[in-house]
Amino acid sequence: MPKMVFFIGAAGAGKTTAAMALVRRRPAAFLDMDTLLRPAAEAIMKVAGLDPDDRDSPAYKELCRDLGYRITMNAAAENVRLGMDAYLIGPFTQETADPDWLERELAALGEAAAGVEVKVVYVYLENEEKYRERIQSRELATDEWKLRHWEQFSRSLARRDVRWNLPEGSVLRFDNSGEWNEEKTNVLERFVYGESKI
Repeated sequence: MPKMVFFIGAAGAGKTTAAMALVRRRPAAFLDMDTLLRPAAEAIMKVAGLDPDDRDSPAYKELCRDLGYRITMNAAAENVRLGMDAYLIGPFTQETADPDWLERELAALGEAAAGVEVKVVYVYLENEEKYRERIQSRELATDEWKLRHWEQFSRSLARRDVRWNLPEGSVLRFDNSGEWNEEKTNVLERFVYGESKI
C-alpha cells in the first residue's frame, strides 16, 4: 500500500530536514513544494515586475501559491499510482484547514485512492524565537521578506489543527526544537512505517 506522507508546518520548523532524514532510510518520491515551484515562481514574479525571491508577500500568494500545491499534488498522484511512497513537503496551511480538501485530492486518483495510506507529520518549534533563529541562520534570499515583515509573518507560526478526515493516529505532532539526531529519525520511521530499521 503506497503512503502519502505530508510534512507540514511553518517556515523554519525543519519540514525538509525531517523528510530528508526519513527518505535516506526509506526511499520515496521526495516532493518539496519549494523546489518544484521555484523555476515557475521566479519566472512569474519576474514577468510581473516583482522580486523573484519573494515567497511570502500577498502578490506572490496571489500569483504562485496555488500553482505550487497543484504541481506538488500532481507529482504525488503519479507516484502513488505507480505504487511508490510520496513525501510531500510544504506548509499546506489553507489545505489542512479544509476538511474536504484531501478527500477531493484522493478522489482524483480514482481506484488507486483505495490503496493509499495518508500520514501527516506536523513539524513545529517550541517558540517564536526558535523560528526566527532558524530562519536567520539559513541565510536564504527567499526569507528576506519574512524577516523584514516579521510581525506580519509570525502570525503564520501559530499551531493549527489538521481537519482532514483521517484514521486515529494518522497525525504526528513533531517537536523539532534542538539539533537533529537519530532518535528523531527513529520516531518518524516508527510513526510512518510502524517500525525502525535501527
